[in-house]
Amino acid sequence: MAQREEMLAVVRRAYAARDNDDAESLVAAFHPKGLFTLMGDKNALELTGSVEGHPSLRGAFSKLIEDFGFEGREILAELVDGDRVAIHSRVDVRYRPTGKAVSTEILDLFRFQDGKIVELIEFADTAQVKMMIS
Repeated sequence: MAQREEMLAVVRRAYAARDNDDAESLVAAFHPKGLFTLMGDKNALELTGSVEGHPSLRGAFSKLIEDFGFEGREILAELVDGDRVAIHSRVDVRYRPTGKAVSTEILDLFRFQDGKIVELIEFADTAQVKMMIS
């Protein structure tokens, strides 16, 4: 039970950092070799793909935070199995360059190692993101 709560606490801190535009605290939740993947077709949406390691994560998260504000996150479901956590959430996303905002749902799949996020695969409505930035 303690490991479950510890992993969920790391996820909640990472979400708080993201929601508060704090790239450094978000990166700190990741293992030094942590991997972040935004799933989708890179030919359809340039933002998709993977980055690995603190320097690359810092750059990617800083750019995402610069462009997209997350507001009013609501966690709809939390599932924990061994070293993995799945979170289904609803969040209001604002594309900062235009101010356009939408409500969307996201599925995040986390894998932990040494008390840190070693992998995060994020499934988002990339068609909705593409519409926002077009």
